[in-house]
Amino acid sequence: MAGASPAKKVLVPIANATERIEAVTIIDVLRRAGADVTVASVEKQLRVEACNGVIIADVLISDCRKSVFDLITLPGGVLGAANLKTNEVLESLVKKQAADGKPYAAICASPAMAFGPWGVLKGLKATGHPLYMEQLASSAIAVESRVQVDGKAVTSRGPGTAMEFAVALVEQLYGKEKADEISELLVMRSNHGDEYIITELNPVEWTPNDSPKILVPIANGTEEMEAVMIIDILRRAKANVVVASVEDQLEIVASCEVKLEADVLLDEAAKLSYDLIVLPGGLGSAPTFAKSEKLVNMLKKQRDSQRPYGAICASPAVVLEPHGLLKGKKATAFPAMCDKLSDKSEIENRVVVDGNLITSRAPGTSMEFALGIVEKFLGRKEAIESAKIMVFVHP
Repeated sequence: MAGASPAKKVLVPIANATERIEAVTIIDVLRRAGADVTVASVEKQLRVEACNGVIIADVLISDCRKSVFDLITLPGGVLGAANLKTNEVLESLVKKQAADGKPYAAICASPAMAFGPWGVLKGLKATGHPLYMEQLASSAIAVESRVQVDGKAVTSRGPGTAMEFAVALVEQLYGKEKADEISELLVMRSNHGDEYIITELNPVEWTPNDSPKILVPIANGTEEMEAVMIIDILRRAKANVVVASVEDQLEIVASCEVKLEADVLLDEAAKLSYDLIVLPGGLGSAPTFAKSEKLVNMLKKQRDSQRPYGAICASPAVVLEPHGLLKGKKATAFPAMCDKLSDKSEIENRVVVDGNLITSRAPGTSMEFALGIVEKFLGRKEAIESAKIMVFVHP
């Protein structure tokens, strides 16, 4: 395209113990908006052991020493933020970014633990995770907004505000129209912070033996926000989550090119039985799931033995529907895919539970979807508690 402006360059540093939902959401949303995002490891290697799972970086932070960015944005995680703070290359990049009057951002523990000590929030309004507000108050004007923009500094509170934060960063780089377009595509909530609603029909008890054993298949092209939110939120709830690659290797490249790593290959995972099998979406991976005879057989067995199964985004329409796994069931799916569902009566709902089936719509509904699963296994109280810790629901 002649005369097209070059893509905005964004740096997302990651460390061991980085909050994975935050990192992946920031990367995914900014790449959707057209940004050129560099994921840089502050560790000695590209493979980073984030909270509740691995992320594989594109480069080491030392490779970015001389680079210039339109935005630098730090994910959180208590230990992750501490690991980012001690990196001198990152500190000098952020200080230069602030001095040059260019956007810089941080979420969760990072505003208090990294930006505060670096002095880049002096005299500015900033927010952070509720547990770090007191610490933040010593280096900024601490406010309890879900997302706070003051000058070129953007800050936010936790995993449950990460999508709002990422969309605010899109607005900083590309303007409000682009930000609105992205949030509509993601099917984001309009009532951020309120309690979420699950639509339930034909209620049945989901009773795991002890801690629920849950299978989450992933493949190349899987929507990374959906996969990571499901995996992380269920692991936070102490479920035993097995992430299985439907490819012939553990590492997959997700839909917005985030590199994730499964625990096992599907062949290995298929030897066990599960309290729930749940499919993330992604237009790239849903057809792979649908073509996997092993996975489809596992889903059918799950249904026939009256055990829970679920899917989000493209997967209800592309995987479950063609294989008869929605027969006699109400479901929802990604808005553009709902035409493929034979029963469209509940498609406007964000999360639909029908007996042992749970379905949902898009990346913007994946937190509610994962919390809906927690609720079915452990009760509403446990789910809301988790939602508050993540600041998805007002603490």
